[in-house]
Order: sequence, then C-alpha cells, then structure tokens
Amino acid sequence: MKVIIDRFESDYAVCETENKEYINIPKSELPKGIKEGDVVCSIDNEWHIDEATTRERKEKIKNKLNSLFVD
Repeated sequence: MKVIIDRFESDYAVCETENKEYINIPKSELPKGIKEGDVVCSIDNEWHIDEATTRERKEKIKNKLNSLFVD
C-alpha cells in the first residue's frame, strides 16, 4: 500500500491512499524525518519512504506551478 502524507494531527499522520481515501497512521509507525507530501509504502508491515516516487511527485507539482506563471 502506498500513501501520501497529507498532514500531521496530534500523534497521527493523515494520509491519502491511492483510492483518494484518508487514513490515520500513528507517527510512531512511520520513519523518522517524514514530511508532508512524502510518499510512503508498507513493506512487510513496516512503512518506508518511497524516495523516487516522492521526488517524481514533487517535480511534477513544481512543473505545474511553474507553468501557471509562464507567459
């Protein structure tokens, strides 16, 4: 399962699933240094940052924002 960290509330990360649903994951179960916008995946019941997908997603968002300001 892959999810995107949407925000943090109290001791939980609110995450968007691939089905556009939201779930709460306890921060204690997530890797240290996790940030909003990071993509994490569950492998063998442990959460790991999917660095490649996170990087691609952030680049795509950056390009979309830049296209809004180009004449």
